[in-house]
Amino acid sequence: MLARRKVVGERLRAARLQANLTQEKVALAAEIDRPSIVRIEQGRQSPTLDTLIRIAAALDVPLADLVR
Repeated sequence: MLARRKVVGERLRAARLQANLTQEKVALAAEIDRPSIVRIEQGRQSPTLDTLIRIAAALDVPLADLVR
């Protein structure tokens, strides 16, 4: 489980950097707090499906790109 969280976090971070967005901008667009983005990127927090959908929308990437 931890390995999957880490992979999702790495994909989220890569997509965020590709979009040239800060953690703060993604957090604001996804309506979550910045520390949550940090924990998700580090693989220390499992985001809910709703949170992943909002993050994917904030990054303008398909949800599947973050979770496959």
